[in-house]
Amino acid sequence: MPVQSMTGFARHEDFAEGIEFVWELRSVNGKSLDMRLRLPPGFEPIEAGLRRLASSRLSRGNIQASLQLKREASLPEFIVNDAMLARVLTLSSRLVADGHAAAPTADGILAIKGVVDIAEARPEPEVEARRHAAVTDGFAAALDALAIARQSEGDALREILLMRVDEIASLVERAEADPARSLEAIRQRLASQVADLLGADARLDEARLHQEAALLATKADIREELDRLRAHVDAARALLDHGGPIGRRLDFLSQEFNRESNTVCSKSNATSLTAIGLELKVVIDQFREQVQNLE
Repeated sequence: MPVQSMTGFARHEDFAEGIEFVWELRSVNGKSLDMRLRLPPGFEPIEAGLRRLASSRLSRGNIQASLQLKREASLPEFIVNDAMLARVLTLSSRLVADGHAAAPTADGILAIKGVVDIAEARPEPEVEARRHAAVTDGFAAALDALAIARQSEGDALREILLMRVDEIASLVERAEADPARSLEAIRQRLASQVADLLGADARLDEARLHQEAALLATKADIREELDRLRAHVDAARALLDHGGPIGRRLDFLSQEFNRESNTVCSKSNATSLTAIGLELKVVIDQFREQVQNLE
């Protein structure tokens, strides 16, 4: 299953039943699926179906979808307000009879506000249903194009993330092989520290110092952290190979990576190990930043 990004753009144009329509879909990062639809008047009945379509094909991302229409030129529909017209004619007749006004002309009466309204002719129900169906099909085609765009970017992100995982694995092996972790290096470092302490104060108990030194050496051991980092590396590779909507799980895994790298730094008893731990944190931060773009 391919890996999908949450960012992408798609555009779909079509023509049906006297209208030319254009769908534009934009997708950016989001914690869940959040869709904002902009529909022209008359297309409200299809909104619920459009949302169901989107949720069946996408799982995460903030989606902005807009529908633009260009209708064929059509003659306007005139709506006469009969009650208003009757009142105007009654008043006009009275004024003419009293000699206060001349007989009105037809264009003069029709020009009075409220007598005639101009409205766009509504299509027949069958035509409107076919338009709605065509626009819905166009939205599905736009979703397909958006999924392709998101998958293309997802493929590129997958390669970047695999490179970051390889870097993490390499740093783990560098930490494992660091000379500062060898038993001989630890023994020499502790022996030197114990000798310095005994030389500074003869009253110190040499046996107790050796016990404390051994305890500190145990606390500084990072074998468990390195083992867990290797396990996280294997899990990340498995998720990237499996694909699908893996963004949330990889985000959780990046937090686990970060936790172990922090522990490596805090337990480090040598500058070389600290440097590796800090480099680990940088790579893990880059990994997590890219994971935020995945579905």
